[in-house]
Amino acid sequence: MNRKEGRLSVLIGAVFLMATSAIGPGFLTQTTVFTAQLAASFGFVILLSILLDIGAQANIWRIIAVSERRAQDIANAVLPGLGYVLAAFVLLGGLAFNIGNIGGAGLGFNVLFGMSPKTGAIVSAIIAIAIFLIREAGKAMDRFAQLLGLVMIALTLYVVFTAKPPLGEAAVRAVVPEKIDFLAIVTLVGGTVGGYITFAGGHRLLDAGIKGKDSLTEVTKSAVSAIGVASLMRILLFLAAFGVVAQGLTLDQTNPPASVFRLAAGEIGYRLFGIVMWAAAITSVVGSAYTSVSFIRTFHPVLDRFHRWIIVLFIFISTVVFISIGRPVKTLILAGTLNGLILPLSLGVMLVAAYRRDIVGDYRHPLWLTAFGAIVVALMAYMGVYTAAQQLPQLFQ
Repeated sequence: MNRKEGRLSVLIGAVFLMATSAIGPGFLTQTTVFTAQLAASFGFVILLSILLDIGAQANIWRIIAVSERRAQDIANAVLPGLGYVLAAFVLLGGLAFNIGNIGGAGLGFNVLFGMSPKTGAIVSAIIAIAIFLIREAGKAMDRFAQLLGLVMIALTLYVVFTAKPPLGEAAVRAVVPEKIDFLAIVTLVGGTVGGYITFAGGHRLLDAGIKGKDSLTEVTKSAVSAIGVASLMRILLFLAAFGVVAQGLTLDQTNPPASVFRLAAGEIGYRLFGIVMWAAAITSVVGSAYTSVSFIRTFHPVLDRFHRWIIVLFIFISTVVFISIGRPVKTLILAGTLNGLILPLSLGVMLVAAYRRDIVGDYRHPLWLTAFGAIVVALMAYMGVYTAAQQLPQLFQ
């Protein structure tokens, strides 16, 4: 493989790493639940959230690239100590959500092979760990994300055809909705670019040496493409669920995405759900572990030298917690609250850094991108604080 092909492979790998990090068990559940609530009008929510996702991700990836630093180092340069705070938030949120991702992978194997979710979780964790023990771990991670990302999209597309959604109504309501759910918009944005997710691809490009002002065009295209891949999966899942809902069928509240696949395509659909759930969960395990650890590896040479083993430990701990106590509700509540606060914090830091010459040199950040990012910061900060005020008291009851 020549240098140009290698560079293109990394760019595509970063796209799918970020996209598949976003497409996890929570992504599948959120999309189907909101479709059941909003029907065709959920198309408008998806459309608006895509625009906000692009505004957040394009800002973050560009600043990481032009500063040639990871997010935590940029934050420490903006305000000493802030990078450690950001890293702590990401680590805690990433670890808690990884417990859920491991559980989702176990559920996928349970549907496919009938093995217990705990056994499925152990097998899935071994597969994820093996990726990071390979000598060319970066390339293996890229290929893994690409392959399973394409599998998820292809299988969900098949279910869309079997569900036969009213495409005309979906198209009209995507522009002229009957109702707008503000919380749904913020939930989708947080679920796509919140927490560690948006940094997965940005840090991957930096690790692969794609950085500096000369790379900004490629970086921006990759950032937008990653949102495109995640959004394509969101749209297909929405159409599949809408096809089921439009027929007057009721989704199983205990497992909404599974019931979409089963109601649309019968028992074959349920097996396909097992594949999609496992692919979504295991790629999120890989993306969460890689990105969460990337937030601490610059703090000390030892952490950088042994970062792959720390990633393995991260996955191991997530699996042990799931097997021993399941998905601890209070920890997940806290992680969800922190996740809602990470995006406005991290994006706000990036927007400040974009105008610090000691960080970005003579680079001039586009004003429209700054304005776009500021809107996302304000929106997510408001809803993040609101969510924290509602949920944090539950942790002490």
